[in-house]
Amino acid sequence: MADDNSNRRLTRRNALRIAGAAGAASLAGCGGSDGGDGSSGDGSSGDGSDGSSGDGSSDGGSTDSGTQYSTLEVAHWWGEGDGLEAIQSVMDAFKEQHPDVPFDENLIAGGAGENLQANIRTRVQNGNHPSTWQAWPGNNLLPFTDANLLKDIGDSVWSENSMEDAYLQGVKDAAQPAGNYVTVPLNIHRINNLFYNVEVVEDAGVDPASLETPSDLVDAMATVNDAGYTGMAHQTGSPWSSFQMFATVLLGETDAETYSAIFVDGEVDANSDALESAVETTQSYLDYIPSDAGSISWTEANNQVINGEAAFLHQGDWAAGTYLTNDLTYGEEWDHVTFPGTDGYYALNMDSFPYPVNNPSPEATTLWCQFVGTTEAQEIFNPKKGSIPPRTDVNTDPFNDFSKDQIEDFQNSEAQPPSVAHGLAAPPAVKSSLESAISSLNSGAAPADVVSQISSAY
Repeated sequence: MADDNSNRRLTRRNALRIAGAAGAASLAGCGGSDGGDGSSGDGSSGDGSDGSSGDGSSDGGSTDSGTQYSTLEVAHWWGEGDGLEAIQSVMDAFKEQHPDVPFDENLIAGGAGENLQANIRTRVQNGNHPSTWQAWPGNNLLPFTDANLLKDIGDSVWSENSMEDAYLQGVKDAAQPAGNYVTVPLNIHRINNLFYNVEVVEDAGVDPASLETPSDLVDAMATVNDAGYTGMAHQTGSPWSSFQMFATVLLGETDAETYSAIFVDGEVDANSDALESAVETTQSYLDYIPSDAGSISWTEANNQVINGEAAFLHQGDWAAGTYLTNDLTYGEEWDHVTFPGTDGYYALNMDSFPYPVNNPSPEATTLWCQFVGTTEAQEIFNPKKGSIPPRTDVNTDPFNDFSKDQIEDFQNSEAQPPSVAHGLAAPPAVKSSLESAISSLNSGAAPADVVSQISSAY
């Protein structure tokens, strides 16, 4: 979007686009006991009462050069634990560098991010949105770019700090869902992990490193089951765990190009055979999950891996934090392999900060987005969060051994497909319909029927 859109006002049509396209409950994906990044938080209304005029005029801050800044309001959903500590550390570093920028942290936690997203939709319709907010990039932002509500920050942000050179293509693609840069990713969580309890798999006589295809994992879980353990720690009470598992199985049975053709481009009918196969494989996994999978959270399922009751867990890399906080030794008591069939791929879930048009604090927001894209901010945030930086030129010393291995895999990856279960590959309305298809998968619907529902989502 050109800079001359900066004074553009939200039309009723575009407001309804935002409200209608993004109405579904968001899936989990960046840690936290609810499968998201938030907790029960304070539910603040985010009414924007920060003293700014909303038109970019000053409300008190100034630099030595005389530049004046409106209040920078940064909204996020990291309500507790590692996420809250990590983002507040970044905010503290920003405020130390820019003490002349009035700063308002707006925490809207809970609902696995949906509380914040609903708040943003309401405030966008009211013409009262914050300076920037935590958002999944990629096609999750298409309702905003379709309505011309996000600004092109290629020159003002992405040309700074060697950002374009330091980000891999998959990340850069997610930052420009409509063809130009509108947001800045801060972190990466990997989706295509297979975690396991070392003692359990050794006792069962299974070698996770030998698994080459998603179907090989079915045989491994059967062997584990025969040895008296649960094959796969998993929950089905909400669809997101099976959603990301199904997408990862598809990636492992096909390739990154087919994955993107289906989930990003919507070429479902042309790939129906591949989709049916992935549904069948995923449903085979469900024969080896806990008997109470429908009533437990992913963390409760993961406790079975920690306690030596289950062998495997397919989950984002936020699961590693659970093992570390339980004082389990990486490589000895717990370990992981790339999900079978997905070697060379780094399936992305990310958080980013977009730059809205008609920004209430344009200069300050530019400074924030520039800072989020620096090695400094990413080296502060990611070791605390348990994620890795999207930049490839960070200092890895602050990271634990597991994260260092993930960073190496990321930097050497041949493709970085965006997560569909976490909003990067498909816009919100499509993702919501896909969740319904996954619920049918969980319920044992015929693969052809599940694929028909997937086709209808597009």
